Amino acid sequence: MLDLRGAELEEDEREILLHPLVGGVILFARNYHDPETLISLTAQIHALREPALLIAVDHEGGRVQRFHEGFTRLPPSRCFGALYDKDESRALSLAENTGELLAGELLSVGIDFSFTPVLDLDSGISSFLGDRVYHRSPVVVARLAQRLVRGMRSAGMMAVGKHFPGHGNVKGDSHNEIPVDSRRYEDMVVGDLLPFESLINAGLAAIMPAHVIYEQVDSKPAGFSSIWLKEILRKRLNFNGVIFSDDVTMAGAEVAGSYIERACAALDAGCDMVLVCNNQLAAVSLLDELSIETDPVAQIRMMRMHGRKPALAYHELLHDDNRLKIADEISELDAAPELELGDDNIKS
Repeated sequence: MLDLRGAELEEDEREILLHPLVGGVILFARNYHDPETLISLTAQIHALREPALLIAVDHEGGRVQRFHEGFTRLPPSRCFGALYDKDESRALSLAENTGELLAGELLSVGIDFSFTPVLDLDSGISSFLGDRVYHRSPVVVARLAQRLVRGMRSAGMMAVGKHFPGHGNVKGDSHNEIPVDSRRYEDMVVGDLLPFESLINAGLAAIMPAHVIYEQVDSKPAGFSSIWLKEILRKRLNFNGVIFSDDVTMAGAEVAGSYIERACAALDAGCDMVLVCNNQLAAVSLLDELSIETDPVAQIRMMRMHGRKPALAYHELLHDDNRLKIADEISELDAAPELELGDDNIKS
């Protein structure tokens, strides 16, 4: 899964996306000018191949929302957790409605899925997750995330839970360093792993592992670890969905070697699709050098990630009473605007 330079598909990028090893495109804020341009871009990407390439985006809400003008401002996840402590029923209802709205808006402009929800716990330790996480309680995180996923699914979109097996207990930011978590696996089972297990049992379609080393389990980051992905995620937790690597250009992936070594390590460990973002030269060289056969089982898994045809076109959705009602409700959760970081500084 690769990215693009701007809001229009350039001819050389068109050729790149026709490469047989490319399976999808991830969009960032730089790819968005307005809804009409985005609709044109996604239509061009989808028309390139059959079956169509997947189109994804990091669109969680709060600090991680790539598209703003013309889209509902989504509150950060922590707002739902704070509301849960006061009014459990309303928090769960709003989470589900938010999932439906998020998915409906993205589907209407040709996006197949968003890399959300964040299933990490709010331990107060992480330096970069902050309000991207729902709550400190794994049970609350699981309940809110399940309702968000249910809302997304009702609109026709699959969800991606991240960052397996839990990024919340390390201070370091894997975009800039290689964090190390020293806890035992047994300690993680009753905490960090619980939201993932709960959502897997509820039919979660995809998961993204963390670029974090859990040294009591393996010396490799989870996204490059067959112990975490094949033994624990696939066998112990019975996960049958798609495993997307986190961006292999991040500093947390450097331990795996060169870009091609990182991609091979992620695929060998059990990832179905590798993300290569914000370094198009690296992506092109990787495609030139990588020699692998496509996995038919992975292809079948990824077919689930294609978004359903939206119930309403974008301009119809703008004036839909149900969408407007939900937008008003969730706007109350986040009345004080934060600094918007739509400049792609925060990736998956």
